[in-house]
Amino acid sequence: MSMEFLYLSHEDMIKAGVLNMKKCVETMDEMFQLLGKGDYLMGSPYGNHHGMMLWFPIEPVPGTKIPVAGPDRRFMCMPAYLGGRFNVCGNKWYGSNVENAKKGLPRSILTVNLNDPDTGAPLAFMSANLLSSTRTGAVPGVAVRYLQSSNAKVIGIIGAGAVSRTSLMAIMETLKNRDQAEVRVYDIFREKAEAFCQEMNESYPAKYTVVDSSRAATEDCDIVSCGASALAPVPMNEEWLKPGVLVLVTGAADVTEETYKNNTVVFDNWKMHAEWLAELGDHPERCFSINAGHPSAPILMMVAKKQLDPDTFVSLGDVIADPAGKGRKSDDEKIFFVTGGMGTEDVAWGFDCYQEALRQGIGQKITLWENPPFAKK
Repeated sequence: MSMEFLYLSHEDMIKAGVLNMKKCVETMDEMFQLLGKGDYLMGSPYGNHHGMMLWFPIEPVPGTKIPVAGPDRRFMCMPAYLGGRFNVCGNKWYGSNVENAKKGLPRSILTVNLNDPDTGAPLAFMSANLLSSTRTGAVPGVAVRYLQSSNAKVIGIIGAGAVSRTSLMAIMETLKNRDQAEVRVYDIFREKAEAFCQEMNESYPAKYTVVDSSRAATEDCDIVSCGASALAPVPMNEEWLKPGVLVLVTGAADVTEETYKNNTVVFDNWKMHAEWLAELGDHPERCFSINAGHPSAPILMMVAKKQLDPDTFVSLGDVIADPAGKGRKSDDEKIFFVTGGMGTEDVAWGFDCYQEALRQGIGQKITLWENPPFAKK
């Protein structure tokens, strides 16, 4: 019995609709519903681990070619199972290095594979840079759907990079008052912010303004999306935050401990972040080494120091399951939504792109074997 799988290149993934943000938001919404029901698994015996990462040494190891640690230099695998209509296993695998830009390469180079959850047989192997970027933006879009205030219309964007681009796309897909939308964009490179506004206005028309500080992109805004690089975290003072604001922390934000203490914190999946903290044991300071200064690192440090009670946290899947009990309490409540990235997201969006590729006859079928090796007759 022969076995084959579908290979999907970068171009194939585009044809299969990997950039369809409207559809991706719906897929992520469905994925979070499954998380709320517990119909998923990620790594570790506890089923909530983000992934397994190689930790490179700080100093060279004599007699070896082991790479030395550097900014965002890592290899990681993110295995996951997702139930429901998906009923599929998969894994995102990638290497990352800030120095890649000097070689004309993306910072991270990603692939996703899908497997039959029963036999383990491969179903697909796909280029995943666009997949990961789209699902990363779609997640805060789902948060906006369930956590925005009733009159939200002014959006602040901090950092005019790829994460902010896809996040704004998703926000615009779920913003109730989209026809009144105003977008204020800040980046340390003004020309980058200007190009961002011009590009986004073509697909999502609104009133776009380039501002000169993170404060100007925060004050009087109903939704603030922080997608700044971990190498240059942007300050965000509580006094700047408007009552009812929803702050989407998808990048590095310099938020004070008091701000987190005084306001509501919603996670994509708190169980995953809690497992990170448990893994670090007696070295919680290494939170800032995870994923190049992960958005949840300051909160994990506060939990480790017993300065913040994790029982006050809510996960997005729980909000979707019980909006009245777990969701926004009033139009004055200030909410921080903190993301971490999960293999379930990659598996969900990868699966839907794979299904679309099958429908359209996209991709290349590759034979793994003609006859199973070592099979018992």
